[in-house]
Amino acid sequence: MKLHWGPLGLCGVDEAGRGPLAGPVVAAAVMLDPERRIDGLRDSKKLSAAARERLADVIRREAVAWCVAEASVAEIDTLNILQATMLAMRRAVDGLGRAPDDVWVDGNRCPEWAWRSQAVVKGDDKVAAIAAASILAKTERDRLMRGLHDAYPHYGFDRHMGYGTAAHLDALKAHGACPQHRRSFAPVKLVLDQATLF
Repeated sequence: MKLHWGPLGLCGVDEAGRGPLAGPVVAAAVMLDPERRIDGLRDSKKLSAAARERLADVIRREAVAWCVAEASVAEIDTLNILQATMLAMRRAVDGLGRAPDDVWVDGNRCPEWAWRSQAVVKGDDKVAAIAAASILAKTERDRLMRGLHDAYPHYGFDRHMGYGTAAHLDALKAHGACPQHRRSFAPVKLVLDQATLF
């Protein structure tokens, strides 16, 4: 599929980590120069880890502006995952250091903010700036989860990045929840509730 590049003032926004049981949700905002196109941009989930890392380096070097931001596990549990995601997106756009003309957000809704914006379903496969944001958000979140693995190695965060795999659920049952688990998420809450019964 041919990517839409848009004008110079277009900012793309995407997130990584809405679904996992642990770790922050991370959002990225990217403004690209349509005169300096980056080959290989697409939805980060459709790229190998090595390709994502290579492209992330190029994006950080070639983008007009970019910012990666997050909402913490505590914010996710306090606000809910949707509102925490919107908060991370607002932080990413606010951190660009320059005002975009338009902000296009992957998905079906945009945060409440001052920017003229639109939601683009499957935007990470349609719009170059959103694809770039997808790559930066995913690579940064993976880096953070590898760091959490160093602190809590028995959960295997470096393999599943906090998603609710069978191995992760087994580790949760065996070790309980760590401070980076989202206590508002049903599988974590279930393990904690069961632990209080004994």
